[in-house]
Amino acid sequence: MTKQEKQQLVNELVERLKETPNFYVLNAGGMTVAEVNKFRRKCFESNFQLTTVKNTLIVKALEEIGGDYSELIPALKQPSALVFAEVDRPSDPAKMLKAFRKTAEKPVLKAAYIDQSVFVGDNQIDVLSTLKTKADLIGEVVGLLQSPAKNVVSALQSGGAKLAGIVKTLSEKEG
Repeated sequence: MTKQEKQQLVNELVERLKETPNFYVLNAGGMTVAEVNKFRRKCFESNFQLTTVKNTLIVKALEEIGGDYSELIPALKQPSALVFAEVDRPSDPAKMLKAFRKTAEKPVLKAAYIDQSVFVGDNQIDVLSTLKTKADLIGEVVGLLQSPAKNVVSALQSGGAKLAGIVKTLSEKEG
């Protein structure tokens, strides 16, 4: 591969990383051709882009983007494949990988970069698969904020009914 071809690959990777900043780094080494094809098909069906790139080119692309990827760089050993996650669905690749691994031992998660956080190691699959989307988190916060207001309103409404009942009972006793 010539320097120009390598630079073109780095440029394409930089563009992809800018468009989709959430990504997973997998080790697919040791997989059979049939397993790799099956995994590629699963990625395609799930609308994830799977890209196999040399680690040195990944490092160059990350350096060109800028930012702190220092925790991620040590995971870039052995053959690497990148799976890009949509911004609004960062946990979906982990869920797909977890489901795929029920029938196969590989690929193995080397690292993931989600919302400027680095997750290193295959033991992070469970954590990554339970990540909530921004919309889910916003919904939970709104629900938590509404909860106390609803409690106050219902207490005032029920308290008013109780107070009216007490006043009515007292007036009937006097009369």
